[in-house]
Amino acid sequence: MEGLRFGVTVVQSDPYPVLAEKWRYFEELGFDSLWHCDHLLRSLDPTAPLFEGWTLLAALAAETSRIRVGTLVSSNVLRHPALLAQQAITVDHISEGRLEVGIGCGWFEEEHRRFGIPLFEPGVRVDRFSEAMVIIDRLLRGEPVSHHGRHYELSEARLRPRPVQRPRPPFTVAAHGRRMLRICARFGDRWNSFGTVEEIGERNRILDAECDRIGRDPTEISRSVHIEAFTTAPQGLPDIWSSHGAFTEVVGRYAEAGANEFTITQPGPGQYETAERIASEVIGAPVSGRGL
Repeated sequence: MEGLRFGVTVVQSDPYPVLAEKWRYFEELGFDSLWHCDHLLRSLDPTAPLFEGWTLLAALAAETSRIRVGTLVSSNVLRHPALLAQQAITVDHISEGRLEVGIGCGWFEEEHRRFGIPLFEPGVRVDRFSEAMVIIDRLLRGEPVSHHGRHYELSEARLRPRPVQRPRPPFTVAAHGRRMLRICARFGDRWNSFGTVEEIGERNRILDAECDRIGRDPTEISRSVHIEAFTTAPQGLPDIWSSHGAFTEVVGRYAEAGANEFTITQPGPGQYETAERIASEVIGAPVSGRGL
């Protein structure tokens, strides 16, 4: 596992004290990063409770001290890019420079239908995302932004204070199709996707090609894959938290496809003892053994 990094995505449906305990627990286990989603509804169960992502991220950043934190990923269609940039600056200060800015173009149709928020056609969403990335990148660098685009209009806009991280907090760009991968090649510090091993391998090659096209070194972008049972089970791969061997098998297959970082949905009930052994034996992190 040398050279690989591991994060955990925590479902934000538990009461806040439970979520805070989980975040402190995974930090103590030695994982590299912690994430949750940015939705108004839980995609797998719209009836479940779900806390708002950025508000919760600010609180949980204050509950931790070492681990990197972020949303996987923020939906560009839920807020103006300047608001997202200001939220990012705030959380970067609360976390003392541990923020990862996860962002994507948005996708959850039911969420938008229920709340009456425009989702736009896929091509328009990508167009809006492309403009938004220009704006967010410049605002986080502390630059004044005048932007006169098809979707956003800013005039000498500037945010203060500047982020703790310079020149700006790193971007984790969720991208699956070629146009989004092209945007990731331009702005991304980390690429995140999900899918089969073969799909990840093909997208990884496209990202390399898009970097070559604009003259960027492809190794500047970390390759992150999100692991959930719904993506591994159809491939005949085991539940990643079921055993030491299952973890190394799943990680090994995706690493062969080009992944060097992994964001893994939290262990299920009864799997936390196994997660502790994995943290100690596979990741090589010190383990408190206090359980959860």
